[in-house]
Amino acid sequence: MLEKCMLCPRNCGINRSIGRRGFCKCDDKIKIALASKHMFEEPCISGKEGSGTIFFSNCNLNCVYCQNYKISQEGLGKQVNIERLAEIMIEQQARNVNNINLVTPTMYVYQIIEAIKIAKKNGLSIPIIYNSNGYENIETIKLLDGYIDVYLPDLKYYYDNIAVKYSNAANYFDIATKAIKEMCKQVGKTKLNEKGIITKGVVIRHLVLPNHIQNTKNILKWIKNNIDEEVYVSIMAQYFPTFKADKYDELNRKISFSEYNKVKKYVEIIGLKNGFIQDRGNNEEKYVPNFNYENI
Repeated sequence: MLEKCMLCPRNCGINRSIGRRGFCKCDDKIKIALASKHMFEEPCISGKEGSGTIFFSNCNLNCVYCQNYKISQEGLGKQVNIERLAEIMIEQQARNVNNINLVTPTMYVYQIIEAIKIAKKNGLSIPIIYNSNGYENIETIKLLDGYIDVYLPDLKYYYDNIAVKYSNAANYFDIATKAIKEMCKQVGKTKLNEKGIITKGVVIRHLVLPNHIQNTKNILKWIKNNIDEEVYVSIMAQYFPTFKADKYDELNRKISFSEYNKVKKYVEIIGLKNGFIQDRGNNEEKYVPNFNYENI
């Protein structure tokens, strides 16, 4: 299937099996930068025990403000095979985490499916989370049916012009919303265990960008009007200018308290019921992981 890669909406069609690379810069090898016990995901994901994150290298987006740009854009990471990926999943479970959290996994879906098969044969039993930027082909999401318990997609942009400008992602909203609907259809109603940890369902993330509050409002309104109320929404206020954001005047600052309060007020106005609004802090940079190949 990697001989003509059509995994993501880029539809590059290149032969990754012989080492060629498309937009995402991936060949046929899996590349990982960190496997960690992450305490700073949403409360229903991290809980007290933490989330078993596996950070994959490279990305099918090109976000100018990416906080993980060292791995997503610069390709920092270590190559592993499918069997080792399966072992990492089992090792994460042994750390008593709540779930296996696959971060930016799109480019490796074929290999991930095979690794999950192996890991489940060897005792993997905790929920598996597909932590995605939302720029997904429906056909790829359908391949994951039965392997993924929780989908954690971004819904970044309502307006196509900023999707192209900031992430080089034409038709982002149309593509991402169709993918999210498929995710919701696939996993069904949200389920939490006795500790309040999600075991089944969808959590839609949205990062608030400075000077783009109407973009956020339109995203939230679409979710309210088109997605089941049981689906959780996570509104993230952790933006800070990094990577290439300083080249864009409108992105070269954190969101203001005024912008933050406008978003909170809008959530109340439209009546979104389930989810989280991240506090606006002062030291968002400290939450960026140290991509040191730990546990790989």
